[in-house]
Amino acid sequence: MLSISVLRRIGGTAIATTLAFGTTLALGPGAVALTFGMALALGPGAAAAAPYHPASDEEKLEQLPLRPAAPEARELSSLRAALARDPNDIGAAVRLSRRYIELGRQSGDPRYDGYAQAAIAPWWKLEEPPQPVLVLRATLRQHIHQFDAALGDLAVALRRDPRDVQSRLTRATVLQVRGEWDAARRDCQALTGLTLELVTAACTAGVDSLHGRLQSSYAALSGVLARHPEAPPAIREWVLSQLAEMAERLGRAEDARRLYDAAIAADPQDPYVIGTYADFFLDHHQPERAAELTREHTRNDALLLRYALAHKAMGAADAAGLVQELRDRFAASRLRGDRVHLREEARFRLELDGDAESALRLAQENWAVQKEPADAGIFLQAAAAAHATDAGDAVRNWLSERGYEDARFAVTAPRRVAVSQ
Repeated sequence: MLSISVLRRIGGTAIATTLAFGTTLALGPGAVALTFGMALALGPGAAAAAPYHPASDEEKLEQLPLRPAAPEARELSSLRAALARDPNDIGAAVRLSRRYIELGRQSGDPRYDGYAQAAIAPWWKLEEPPQPVLVLRATLRQHIHQFDAALGDLAVALRRDPRDVQSRLTRATVLQVRGEWDAARRDCQALTGLTLELVTAACTAGVDSLHGRLQSSYAALSGVLARHPEAPPAIREWVLSQLAEMAERLGRAEDARRLYDAAIAADPQDPYVIGTYADFFLDHHQPERAAELTREHTRNDALLLRYALAHKAMGAADAAGLVQELRDRFAASRLRGDRVHLREEARFRLELDGDAESALRLAQENWAVQKEPADAGIFLQAAAAAHATDAGDAVRNWLSERGYEDARFAVTAPRRVAVSQ
């Protein structure tokens, strides 16, 4: 069975989409993973914090990620039990880690990354761990913006096996995040003959569409998708969402809407598509649709942001409360030392707080780490709002040199760019 993951971006954090074909807490590795994962989520010093005593039995301390009776909870229980039987079973550890990463993608809950790391803890600190652990470590390091370390792991993985599809695809995505589009395209092209034609085409078109070949990339990928109606739903959803974003950048709003609808139909729970489609509705002055789309997903910070933006645009009575909740979440992220949400926080500061100076500072800090179109968009928007025109010159030049095309961009007051992969 072929199983690959595509790193997609929502809210400044990469999330792995696995494309595959073909609550009692017990002691043991499963419980260790839960404890270690929560410690990672809380950050340094969390374990030493004073215990909190609830005021009453009715006080809710935390909502567990999964209901004990949920199919996912039963699956995790089975995977943890397998690892508990033999903590040195790397196959069991890898299966559990991958499942945690996928659940993190679906839920937007960053704790799952901690659980995923804990599952492969015996091999994590090895200089060159076994291949599957190496690729998982690269994925998790990329999630927290340790790009150099992630690329180092992937270089080792590809030196061992140049035909490793997952490593090749992951590196292409990391390079794209960093704005190294030529290098990303080389990795996409290296996938030819190693995986499905549609996967190779989507990887290549995703890079080319940013790099001066938007119209031809849209046409080429549309053609390949039409030739493969039998493609697995997960791959179709990935390709449809890419095409929707390309259609937006081409100024073809109705095509974008049709493609987003198809992508949502393929996977109604994908936070990436929910976020980009919500942005589409916000851009087209349909906040009610954006609110409807994100209402059940506000545990995800990036989707809570869009829900709050929609409620502000509607003049809803609870908008102020949502803004405060976001403010608290960003403050908690800073306390954890988590700086992977800089782009989203910049957007929050600009569009909900009205603090252009802070938004620009955050956007500049974010741009130093990653250079996707969405990062450029918030940088330029914040610079315009802060009347710091010169600050955006380097970004404008960067986009111009690479031939970036977007019908929503204006030279002096660019529109926000939708979340990119």
